[in-house]
Amino acid sequence: MTKKTLSQIFYSANNSSIKHESYFAVYESLFNKFRGGEVTFLEVGVFNGGSLNMWKEYFGSKARIIGVDLNPVALKLIDQGFEIYIGDQESKSFWLDLKSRIGKVDIILDDGGHKNLQQAVTLYYGADLVSDGGLVVIEDVHTSYFRRFGNPGYFSFVNFSKRIIDIVNSRFAYLKKINSKLGSMVWSIQYFESIVAFNIDRSKCKISVPVANKGYSNNATDFRHESDKLIKASELIEQRVHETTGNKKIISKIIMKIFDQIYYLYEYLKSLSINKYLK
Repeated sequence: MTKKTLSQIFYSANNSSIKHESYFAVYESLFNKFRGGEVTFLEVGVFNGGSLNMWKEYFGSKARIIGVDLNPVALKLIDQGFEIYIGDQESKSFWLDLKSRIGKVDIILDDGGHKNLQQAVTLYYGADLVSDGGLVVIEDVHTSYFRRFGNPGYFSFVNFSKRIIDIVNSRFAYLKKINSKLGSMVWSIQYFESIVAFNIDRSKCKISVPVANKGYSNNATDFRHESDKLIKASELIEQRVHETTGNKKIISKIIMKIFDQIYYLYEYLKSLSINKYLK
């Protein structure tokens, strides 16, 4: 296996390819653990094939490199030893057919049409092809800010990916679970400039429940509101009200909801200044 960096490999590739210079460090960070192994790598959008040459040299002789493109001219790359499939990345039937043809893969890299729906469909159906421990990497998501791609807007791919964060976090036991196929496959998400990486691992997409060990306790108490006199006073009032009403479940629930709203409004108003920490 070559010891050259991915950037060095890119510039010496025989076939033409276009990438952004900042991407190489991201690729190295995400893909290095797969080098030298029997990795199956699928790239959507192969253009002239330069990137396929790059990946073949980067991952090594044991790697299986697959290309997907809408342009039939990509079939010429079969003569260079690559598996090439022609199809529309926005098509459900294409992805289902592709899965039946190639089986599981370790990495999908989307460098296709860069449109919102194309990227979302590639993630949604492509994740089905990815083995646990693998990745779906969507690049060129800077198009989520381009007007000619219908952006910026609520339905940009970047905003779509942010909603998947909510789905991932809904696995916390005390939150309402958001039912989504992606929530049962996407373990975590990594954000880079122009690139979003989705780590696929179904075995780790579990409901998160609190656990405790049997270690020594010094009876420490929660000090999160120690400097907030208003909240401390409200907690004391809530406690007294509960004590007065006894153990009646319905009344306790009503009291809890009332104070939940009080705390929500108070904390919401305090949070209004949070954007200054983005400056």
